[in-house]
Amino acid sequence: MAGVRELFREPVWRVADPEQGCGVGVVLVPGFGFPDSSLALTSKWLAARGYRPIGARIGFNVGCTTDLVGRIARRLRRHAESTGGKVILLGQSRGGWLSRLVASRVPDLVRGLVMFGTPVLDPLGAKPESVRAARMLTRLSAIGLPGLLEEDCFTGRCFQTAKAALAQPLSPGIPALSVYSKTDGVVPWRLCLDPYADWAEIHSSHVGMGVTPAFYQVIAPLLATWTSL
Repeated sequence: MAGVRELFREPVWRVADPEQGCGVGVVLVPGFGFPDSSLALTSKWLAARGYRPIGARIGFNVGCTTDLVGRIARRLRRHAESTGGKVILLGQSRGGWLSRLVASRVPDLVRGLVMFGTPVLDPLGAKPESVRAARMLTRLSAIGLPGLLEEDCFTGRCFQTAKAALAQPLSPGIPALSVYSKTDGVVPWRLCLDPYADWAEIHSSHVGMGVTPAFYQVIAPLLATWTSL
C-alpha cells in the first residue's frame, strides 16, 4: 500500500493525455498465482491514456503452459478484431513469458511486448521456494484436479517446446522491452535479459513492479511510440 500511495502522488500517474493511446488494445497477463485484478492499477493507468486494456482471463495463471498460451492467443485475436488493429501484450513474471510465446504464435497481431520480472532465459529459474510451490500443483493435477500445471510443463514436451520457443528471436517488427530489478526477491534479474528485447532496470520488489512509479516512467514513452506502428 505504501507503494500505491507513492505512485498516486507521482506525475506519471496524475498527468494523463487521454489521446495518447489512440484506442490501441492491450492484453494484460498476470503473474503466476495472481488474477487479472492484480494488474488493475496498470489497466486503469492505460485506460486514462486512451488505450483499451483487457485482462487475459486465465484465472490465477496456474494452468498448463500450452493451454494458457492458446487461451491468451484467442483472447488477443478477439481484442485485435474489437479494436481494429494490432495489440500490445503486457505480462508480469510468468505472464511475461506466456505473452512472449503468444507473440511468437500470432506475430501479425502483436504491436509490441512488455515483460516485467520475467525469467525469459530460464522459465524455471525463480527462487527454489517459488518453483516448489508451482510443482506442488502438478501433484494435485495428478490426482484429478483440473486446470493446473502438469508434470509435462516441467519436464516433458510442453516444457521443452516452450523453452525452445523462448530462445528464438521475436518476429521482425515486434518491439519488446524486459523490465527487471536487482532487488527482485523471486526472479534473479539476469534471467530477465532477453537478448531480443530492450532492457530497463528499475528498483522494485518482484510483486511490487506494477505499483512502482519507475515502471510507468519507463513504459509511458515506449507505448506512445508503439501506437504509431
